[in-house]
Amino acid sequence: MTPAFKPLVAGTALALTVAASAAQAMTWSDTAIGYRYGTQFAEPGNDKDIEKHVLSLTHASGYAYGQNFFNLDMLQSDSNDPANNSDDGALEAYLTFRTQLHYGKVFGNPLAFGPVKDMALTGGFDLNTKNTAFAPRKRLLLLGPTFKFDVPKGFVDLSLLYAKEWNHCGLDICAQPGFTDDIDFDPYYQINLVWGIPFALGDTSMKFQGFYSYNGEKGEDYFNDDTEQEQLMRTSVMLDVGKVVWQQENNLWAGVGYEYWRNKFGNPDEKDGVDTDALTFNLEWHF
Repeated sequence: MTPAFKPLVAGTALALTVAASAAQAMTWSDTAIGYRYGTQFAEPGNDKDIEKHVLSLTHASGYAYGQNFFNLDMLQSDSNDPANNSDDGALEAYLTFRTQLHYGKVFGNPLAFGPVKDMALTGGFDLNTKNTAFAPRKRLLLLGPTFKFDVPKGFVDLSLLYAKEWNHCGLDICAQPGFTDDIDFDPYYQINLVWGIPFALGDTSMKFQGFYSYNGEKGEDYFNDDTEQEQLMRTSVMLDVGKVVWQQENNLWAGVGYEYWRNKFGNPDEKDGVDTDALTFNLEWHF
């Protein structure tokens, strides 16, 4: 195992341990293997469209005092986004873990007002590593309140989060005097909207799902340039194929998605590859 992947494995183990600790009080759970594919992805400093295959493992569950969410993406790029010292495409791993404590579950009565059915305290972390020359190693901690909206079906959560990020640059220039290879970004705020809304077209079951994150500026980057505000939205419309073909609900889903990314990683507009508009083909196998 390479050193870069060790924190990711440790983070995965921690996330699974937290989720497992609530297993005895689990009220619901959903686990899925996912796949998405697109040809219009972008990476900072790269002026080419990049093809990516993304394999994911996702788990969400509720327990006596709240809920947990875990997602691990393995992203394989084509040769337009090469691995370090190679003509092959780069491999990236990205882990997300979130846990919520619901006010209503902890204190017995929800904190409801207007369109909000309850409040929660959300905490979590992101970890990533990628085998490019840049060799990023993102470490992100988040904490803040979440507004849980009252919708007829599904869920809509809006979180206001305090974020603190550490990362790494493996380029030779980053190790030169005046630059930074291991960076400690300024704290910043994140506005995070997550949704999952089921709906029907006749007898066909569908769902509209995704998330949108708005990150504030986080100070200077590795090259002493000011970072910019960043936006990321990843969304999809999915069809319950399993119900249509073999009458088994929430088993196999297929659909189309869209990734919108502006000022990727906080990079300024004048750099290549900082904006993404990528259509994707998506699959999910729930079990």
